[in-house]
Amino acid sequence: MTALLGLLLLGLLLATAAPRRLTRARWVDREPVLALLVWQCLVVAVLLCCALSLLLAASAALPDLRSLLFTGAPHGVEAAYGLHNAEGWGRLCAAVLAAGGLQTLFALTREVRSAKALRAHRHAELATLSPELPGSIDDARQRRERLVVLEDVRPGAWSLPGHNSRLVVTTGALRQLTHRELEAVLSHERGHVRARHHWLAQGAQALASGFPGVGVFSAFRNQVGELVELAADDRAARRHGRHTTALALAELNLGSGVFGSCPPGMAQSPKRVDRLLAGRPRLSVSHRLQLTLAALAAPVAVVLTAAAPGLASLL
Repeated sequence: MTALLGLLLLGLLLATAAPRRLTRARWVDREPVLALLVWQCLVVAVLLCCALSLLLAASAALPDLRSLLFTGAPHGVEAAYGLHNAEGWGRLCAAVLAAGGLQTLFALTREVRSAKALRAHRHAELATLSPELPGSIDDARQRRERLVVLEDVRPGAWSLPGHNSRLVVTTGALRQLTHRELEAVLSHERGHVRARHHWLAQGAQALASGFPGVGVFSAFRNQVGELVELAADDRAARRHGRHTTALALAELNLGSGVFGSCPPGMAQSPKRVDRLLAGRPRLSVSHRLQLTLAALAAPVAVVLTAAAPGLASLL
């Protein structure tokens, strides 16, 4: 049972200490894409701990599954895991972890269905407000996303992801923004669509709603909402300049307080404008490489923890 206890303790450590340190890290604002990678590796490592713990617990509770799992394994590997005399603990752990797995699957399915229904409704509503011209339908299908202009005095811009993605701009934004600022806004929205940020948001929301008491999933959801906006800001700034992107962000928020496709309250526009104007340099290549390796080390450590008793028995 050493591997099972080790996986549970490692999962607890990754779910508590690591998110606390990551949310306090000062480099996150400078490298939002890297921060998203680190968060994803952390969440994958926690989920991997749960999945491998479930496999070992179920193997302890079910001799047939244990025999199947260790089929073809060298002599002494199965005994090294100490699963033969742990049926009671195995059943308890397997029941708890299986319930968590079902809850995760249910929450993810519910979130995906809800998001698809919402996108379908918004696409239908957009088609009603701005229908396609018959001659432009075939041309629109050849592009990755289509630009739609809505009549509205309020400046606004957002994206509708999906198979037929749309970039939406209001006439108020066209009047208020300069050409370069408008290009920066569109680049920001294309960043959301092409990086599939809505998939990240859906997964984070599903985990947070499925396990409201687990801090790592709540922190992941909160951080994703901010980091995807910073990543899209950086994409626009690299192509059109930080000052132009900051001005566009400020112009769009004069009346509504919302920029991009994120909900109100999550955009943190003043902070994002200050960040763009400050123009802090990126981390060095070596520092980014170290952080990347540290992020990838989390799921690798989980796999090594699960395999440690078997590897030790072979030495």
